[in-house]
Amino acid sequence: MPMTNGWNRFIYRLWAPIYDAILGRFYAAGRRQTMATLAACAGQRVLLPGVGTGADLPLLPVGTCAIGVDLSPAMLVRAQVRLPLSGRNVMLICGDVQHLPLGDGTCDAGLLNLIVSVAPDGAACLREAARVVQPGGPIVIFDKFLADDATPGTGRRLLNVLARRVGTDINRRLSDLLSGSGCAVVDDRPSLFGGAYRTVVVQTEQSASVSSG
Repeated sequence: MPMTNGWNRFIYRLWAPIYDAILGRFYAAGRRQTMATLAACAGQRVLLPGVGTGADLPLLPVGTCAIGVDLSPAMLVRAQVRLPLSGRNVMLICGDVQHLPLGDGTCDAGLLNLIVSVAPDGAACLREAARVVQPGGPIVIFDKFLADDATPGTGRRLLNVLARRVGTDINRRLSDLLSGSGCAVVDDRPSLFGGAYRTVVVQTEQSASVSSG
């Protein structure tokens, strides 16, 4: 089945009461790694598309500001419970990460944890983040990716039918998401499960010095 905003609103309304209990520990180390990689400084404004239940919010460095955007009102209710956070200013917005309700260059950096595999159009999500983050600002992505040179087998394709029904796509390639984004990879390292999940840093191409790890 195709992933749509309507389906995601429905499925994440069901996920909202149980998401942290079931998946919180599963992703905790990856979230800590991405926040350390982002290395946001006091006074910076961080974009958090797909903020969900707000699991990343307590990890924000003191002195930073954050704008969290999520399609699911039910998930945002859970995020709101975490606020206020001492020394951090957080704004939560209900909106589509494929069409962010923010102006160009609004933020200094972006943290895209587990959202480019969830948004119906993951490439549009990344393009929007690149638009909203100032040129040269880092965008850190934590997600699961199919290797660029891999073809999913029958088992993985069937598993993805189930995965999409519960709100994620396990067969997205990073190269496809980057296409047309205006971003280039400046760091790429394995995260959870032997590299099935990765932490990737991208910047707009005009200011990126491309490398990989």
